[in-house]
Amino acid sequence: EVQLVESGGGLVQPGGSLRLSCVASGFTFGSYDMSWVRQAPEKGPEWFSTINTSGGSTDYGDTVKGRFTISRDNAKSTVYLEMNSLKLEATAVYYCAAGQLFGTQPKDFTSWGQGTQVTVSS
Repeated sequence: EVQLVESGGGLVQPGGSLRLSCVASGFTFGSYDMSWVRQAPEKGPEWFSTINTSGGSTDYGDTVKGRFTISRDNAKSTVYLEMNSLKLEATAVYYCAAGQLFGTQPKDFTSWGQGTQVTVSS
């Protein structure tokens, strides 16, 4: 059974930092690109980061570029998201997703985690 389990969400003040983790099981982790997608209340899903199978190539959306960093550890079947300088508008449920197209659209991903809540508030 394919599983993606996110953790590390929580409440943080504006300007603060959080590190999310996503542990994968049930598939060959190193054969899949991994992405992070978030969904704010009453909004559609927003892709914002992808890392390729080796970790040697990454892509970011304009809303997070320069502040968020995606990384992966294939030996641990884990993808990480380091988030710095968090803004109020970053409040959302954060999902990790697996795919094989280095995609940026939800349709590009074959598996999703259950999500972890990130709330940015003073």
